[in-house]
Amino acid sequence: MALRQIRVYGDEILRKKSREIKEVDDRVRQILNDMADTMYNTENGAGLAAPQIGILKKLVVIDMGEGLIKLVNPRILKEEGKQEVVEGCLSIPNVWGKLIRPEKVVVQALNENGEEMILNAKGELAKCFCHEIDHLEGMLFTDLVTEYVK
Repeated sequence: MALRQIRVYGDEILRKKSREIKEVDDRVRQILNDMADTMYNTENGAGLAAPQIGILKKLVVIDMGEGLIKLVNPRILKEEGKQEVVEGCLSIPNVWGKLIRPEKVVVQALNENGEEMILNAKGELAKCFCHEIDHLEGMLFTDLVTEYVK
């Protein structure tokens, strides 16, 4: 495992769309492990998407305190309700903003062994899934901010 450099606002890779993973192999698992290491070694890290470390592949890692979730080719199947949230981003240090996210989401993805998963999330975890999956589409939370906070 290795720590990767986190790309910051202004880096054009953060605005590009990621490619689907065709095969979940050892290389993909290594990237996921590096992403987890990087997230755990960065202050305030709850999630990380591959574009944030300069890789345009549909990979996400999340740990909201309930254990590490590794996602390959994640996509939101269903959204329900609305919640006002405050978000920040490892790629946009020291910036926080209020925005509206779904209260609940259903996410489809592959795990690190290439097996399909369906995940139901609500509240903070739903927010995190949306935030990280947006990164895979070249979207940043600042695109949705209704008000910046200090």
